[in-house]
Formats: sequence, C-alpha cells, structure tokens
Amino acid sequence: MERAGEHTVDGAPGSPVTPLEAAGTALELLVHGVGGTTPEEMLNDPRTVRITGDATAAVFRRADDVDAEERPGDHGGGPVREAYVWCNLTSGNGARALWLLLLPFMVVNLAHWMRPASRRHGRTVRLYGLLVRLAGLTLTVLLVAAACEVALDLAAWQCAGTRLCVRNHSWLGFLSPDRPDAGWWSLPGRRLALAALVPAALTTLLWYLSHRTWSAYESQRPIARAAEHDDETEGTGLGRPGFWYGRRLVARLRAAHTAAGFLTVAAAVGAPAARHDRAPGGPVLLEILGDLLSATLVAGGAVVLWVVCRRGRSENRIDHGRDRTLVRRLPLGSVALLALTLVYAGWSRPRWHASGRLPGDTVFGGLTLAQGLLVIALCVVARALYRATPETADGSPAVDTGPVVDTRPAADTRSAADSHPVVDAGPAADAGPGGRTAMRGFAGPAVAMLACALGGVMSGGVSQRVADWLDGTRHSIPGPPVLLTWQASVIPPLLVVLLALTGWLARRTWRLRRREMTAVERDYPGEVRDSARTRRIASTRAMAALTDRAPLMTGVLASATLLLGACALAGALATGDTPSEAARGTNGFVHGAAETAQALGSWLIGLGFILFVTWGRRAYKDPAARRTIGILWDVGTFWPRAAHPFAPPCYAERAVPDLTWRMATWTRATGGRLVLSGHSQGSVLAAAAAWQLEPQARARVALLTYGSPLERLYGRWFPAHFGPAALASLHRDVACWRNLYRRTDPIGGPVRVPGDCGPEVDHEPLKDPLAYGRTERQPLPAPVLGHSDYQADPVFADERRLLLERLLPGVPGPRPGGDAQGTSGRSSG
Repeated sequence: MERAGEHTVDGAPGSPVTPLEAAGTALELLVHGVGGTTPEEMLNDPRTVRITGDATAAVFRRADDVDAEERPGDHGGGPVREAYVWCNLTSGNGARALWLLLLPFMVVNLAHWMRPASRRHGRTVRLYGLLVRLAGLTLTVLLVAAACEVALDLAAWQCAGTRLCVRNHSWLGFLSPDRPDAGWWSLPGRRLALAALVPAALTTLLWYLSHRTWSAYESQRPIARAAEHDDETEGTGLGRPGFWYGRRLVARLRAAHTAAGFLTVAAAVGAPAARHDRAPGGPVLLEILGDLLSATLVAGGAVVLWVVCRRGRSENRIDHGRDRTLVRRLPLGSVALLALTLVYAGWSRPRWHASGRLPGDTVFGGLTLAQGLLVIALCVVARALYRATPETADGSPAVDTGPVVDTRPAADTRSAADSHPVVDAGPAADAGPGGRTAMRGFAGPAVAMLACALGGVMSGGVSQRVADWLDGTRHSIPGPPVLLTWQASVIPPLLVVLLALTGWLARRTWRLRRREMTAVERDYPGEVRDSARTRRIASTRAMAALTDRAPLMTGVLASATLLLGACALAGALATGDTPSEAARGTNGFVHGAAETAQALGSWLIGLGFILFVTWGRRAYKDPAARRTIGILWDVGTFWPRAAHPFAPPCYAERAVPDLTWRMATWTRATGGRLVLSGHSQGSVLAAAAAWQLEPQARARVALLTYGSPLERLYGRWFPAHFGPAALASLHRDVACWRNLYRRTDPIGGPVRVPGDCGPEVDHEPLKDPLAYGRTERQPLPAPVLGHSDYQADPVFADERRLLLERLLPGVPGPRPGGDAQGTSGRSSG
C-alpha cells in the first residue's frame, strides 16, 4: 500500500465555497462493514494512497485519483471513489484481547440505548438512564468483588490458613501460620492486606484501559455547531452537536467506578478486621478506628452514588467541561482510604485466627438482589416509555401494518423474474404503539439482565476454577460462597430452556425452508429444476430469517435467567448450604437432580472460564482471531459509553467525526456531488455521519446503503434513535436515498421508511444467486452471496448512476417541508 502526503482538497466549515473546475466532480465515499477489509479490496485496485487520516482510520484513493479534482473530465462522468477504512478502531493491536474482560460492561452499555422512543417524557427518560448506570455500577463492584473472593478469601484466608492446602501449594508457605517459622505475613490481617494488591491491580488496569481509550476516542471533537434545544432535533438525537462527544461524562463515570472498585477492596479487607475488633475483649482503640473507617467507607460509597446519579449525557451541545477536581480527587481519595484500611487490617492481633469463609454470601447476595430489583424497575420504566411512544413523522400512529409490499412498476434494471410484488418474509412485527420495537420495549431490561448474568458467570467461573485448583476434590477448604454454587447449578436448567428454544426455532426454520423452496422456483422461472440447488438457496433464506427471531430468544433467555437467579438467591439464603447438601434427606430423585445440577454446573462454568481465557490468549497472539473478536466489538461498541466507563470504547466517536469532516470539507471545497456508500455496519456509520452535517451540506449528499441493518437491527433494538421517525427525517434531509438488500442476507434488510416514500428508498430484494443455473453470462454456477459482494450485482452500479443523476451540482438547501422535488433532484420513484 502506498502512502502519500496530504493531497486532499480541504475547506473548513464556514469558509466560502471555492468554485473550482471540479464543480462537476462526483465523489463516492465507501464505508465498509463489520470484520474490516483493505482499501485495495474496496477500491478494486492494488495501488492505493492514503490521502488523510492515520494508521488507525484513514481515507484512501486509487493512486491514479489523488489529483482527480484537477482533472474532472478524466472519469467519463463516473465518480471518484474513496474508501474510509476504520477496522483498526476495533481490531488493532494485541491489547484488544484484554477487552474480553469488559464484555459485561459493553452489554449493559447497550441496554442504555435500547429505550423506547419518547420525546415528551424527559424525566422518565432520565430515570431509565439512571437505572442503567446503577446496574453498570453493580457490575464493576461484582467484578472487583470476584477478584477479592479469589485473592483474599480463597487464597489468603482459606488456603493459606489451612495446613493441607499450603502443603500442596508451597508458594503460599510464607503466609501460613501453621509453620514453625511462621513469618510476619502469617497474621490474617496481613495476609488479606497483601492479597488486596490483586483486586487493586485489577481496578487500576480497568482505570488505565478506560483512560487510554478515552484519550484516543472520546477526545475526537466533532465539527463545531451551535447548541440546540430538544425540539430542534427531529426524529433522533444522533444529529445533536454533542452526541458523539461524551468526554465529560466518561471521565466522571470513570472516576466514580474506579473509586467504587478501590472502596470494594477496602471493604473486603477492613470488614473482617472490624468484625474481630468488635468481639468481646477486642482492643478498644482498634474498634474505634474500625468504626471510623467503616463510616468513611459508607460516606465514600454515598459520594460514588451521587456522582453516578448526578449527571447524564449532554447531547444538545459540545460539552467541554472537565470536572478535573472530581476526576482526580475521588479516585485518589479512595486509594488513600484503601491504604489506611490496609494499615488497619495489618495491625498485630495475636488472638485473630482465620476460619471458615469471609462473608462473601452477603456481598454477592446483596449484589444479586440489587441487580434483580434494578432490572424490574427498568421493566416498569421501559413499559411506561413504550406506551407513550410518539406518532410517526407523518402523523399516523406508529403501528406496524404488516409485511412491506412493493407494488411499483418493474424498473428497467429488474429482470422478468423480479416483476412480482415483493413481500417481506420476516415474522410479523410487534403490534402496539411502538410498531416493530423489539420485545415491546423490554429489550433494554432484558439485555441488562443478560449483562448481569454474564458478569455472574464470569465471577462464578473464576472463583470455581481457582477453588478447584487450590483444593481439587479433597474438601480441605470451605470453597467459594454458597450463592456462587447455587448460581452455577442453575446453568443446566437454563441450557435445557435454550435447547428447547433452539429445537422450536429449528422446526420453524425447516417449515420456512419448505415454503421458500416454492418461492425459489417462482423466482427463477423457465430453469431446469435442481433440487439440491433449490434447497441450498431456500435454506440460506430460511437461516437468514433467524435474525428476526432474536428478540424472542433474548426475551425467553432473560426471563428464564431472572427466574432461575431468583430461585438461586432464595435457595442460598434459605438453606445456607450448597444445593446437594440442602437436598440431602429429601426424595432420591430430588437429591440426585440437585447433585447432578451442581456438578454439571460447576463443570460448565469452569469450562466456560477456560474457553474464555483460551480465546483471549489466542486473540492476543493471532491477528485473524483478533479480527473475529473485532466483529463483536464492531456491533457492540458503536454506541458511546453512557452507562459504563470501563466498556470497550465507542469507535463511532472517532469514525463519525472523520466522515463528517471529510464530507463537509470536500463538498465545500469542490461544490461537487457526493454519494455516501455504506455496507452493513458502514451504513449505520454513514447515516450517523449524515445526521451530523449541517442541513445545507446534508442536502447535497446522496445515500446508498446495502446489506444495511438500519431498520432490521438498529430500528427495532434502538427505536429512540433509529425508529421510523428518525429514518423518515433522514430521508427528508438527504438529497436522495436508495437501499439494497437480499433475502439471503442475515443482517441487511429494508429500511421501511414510513408513509408513501418506503418504496422510493427500498429496492426490491436483489436476486441471489444472480443465476439459478449455467447461462451465457454465468457459465459457472453463481454463488449465493448473502451479506457480501453487493457491488458485484449489476443493480449496484445502476442505482449509483441514478443517484448521481438525481444529484444536481447546485442544490440550494433542504427542501421546504421535505416534499419539494424539483430542487432536490429526487424523482417520484
């Protein structure tokens, strides 16, 4: 790949338009999707030049097109093609493997953005965001508490205090009080103080990762724009000036969560010492110090809660506030308090001896109960927002009218096989005020529940694996808290539910495949029938439709997780023993089932932990595996960190300003036509960047999306920002928009713009494969492309040409009322 200097033609926003000879130049700005690609593949040329950007994200051109604006007649009327490559934002160096630790944080952050659409219920919206931020805080405490459980309870308290366990792990010998030469570290408080360095180091690592990515991602400033009021942003908040600049909120939340982590470590170290000092005959001075430290810990926790609850996102303006005093002093204060607690716990107490477990059941039980209550509260708030879902942009209620039917006359580019009406084969949308909103507004609470469950599995997995490693099956130490064993024991029943759901989906898919076989034969008339070929096409279509069942699967799994988690908590609190011991003396079947669930759950949670570590190690060493994990980040880290500062960084806070700056400066400098061409996740970035443009610049841009999840995934799961009103406003604001999709595509689909403009945006489903059998143009069997290679379809070039023809060189501005056609170059479809 060649690299060039800054050859781009720039024009700062707000500067006068320079009428170059390139006024008639057309530019196609390509944005790739998930998984990434190379500029050579995007531009179909082995010689590419980076014209602006850096090694993380950049814009490329063909080497022959570097000075294309100076030679407007050399392209035969075709556009100059540029490729924006952003894949390194999510799958760059080996440090990305550490992001696997942050998976629960990423999932709970997604829940923040899944709220139902509502514009006149500001307090309810803020309450929803507050509840998700509190759920995120419990996940931070849970992860640090799990590290405390492993280092303080299992290793320093139980194993180091047990002669048999120390005999099998000689590296703990210097902590053992049973050796004749017991050293200075053998006292229980000092063992705990030394072991506290492990969870403290984990908290420091989380702070470092968040601060490092905050400096690289959240610090990218968008184009300066005037502040807006809520009623000035139509349809979506993605067009607000400060939406992609969350620097201040992330800094505040990072300080609060870091302090919460250190305070959790301090509580884990100080609580056992304080409990010993309060016993009859304990030292009075140490008892007073313990009470003072406990009160200070409570006060520190209250400050953390105040910071988390005090302020949400500031989207209507670019918030340059720093809160430097809070951001610096809160973590430092918690570190100082932790240091004092370590000194207090390490004070000599000759009569203090370690026995049993540390009070982990109380901590994990309280966290589990808090998370369950927060999820229930989220359900109540989400339901209230869903019932208050506003009408669509055209004034009609936002209810689903069934499958989308395209009854337009056949276009010139449509084959005879495609001339029949197009009916979406997806399942019926949710009825109700929210239209196709996933799970009737409960998607956010369900995803928050799964995030909590994922955090519990990770915590329980590491605790169970370390306990097995330290003790094996000899029962020399009490082991992890009883609640973690109960939670592991409900994994087998949850898998039974998952298997039943999978079987039901398999049956539905098989039935859909049978119907699709008839549709395939209708789509390719006059062909010699090939049953294997027909089955393959029909199977691909049926499998692609499984994406539309994701809300059902998520709802069932989240509900089962909440119910089984409540049963595990009740069982642990009621019995105070493991499931097998609690069932001892009952019916033989019940006892056997409890033993089986406990053993199988322990094995499964341990296996999951091993696979997790193996996957992370492979991702660290293997770039190909890192790219695979990068696909997960491509989907999960599009949204800003609004609920959890330790979540993987939002790459869109770099990508969206990049695209916005490029479009704004190029159109201002050249006055040319621009087609923003986005595939898959790139279409989401393209839409977000278009919303960030000034209205005059937005009206000069044509949008071409293909394999786009804008409505199928984002519109259903994130209705507040990609719902019908948002997509309708985008359609009105850009000069023109066309969307291509296939029935074999599991990700892309129609955008379903409400009103009478839907068919104008959505092309009928592209044929896939292009030919059923061997033809003059396709002498070899054509592949089933699914989600890839949209540009290989002849329709793509035709639609791009039509968009360029509809883009007039001198669009004066947005159309009045969104209906004017003459100045926009928009045809009636």
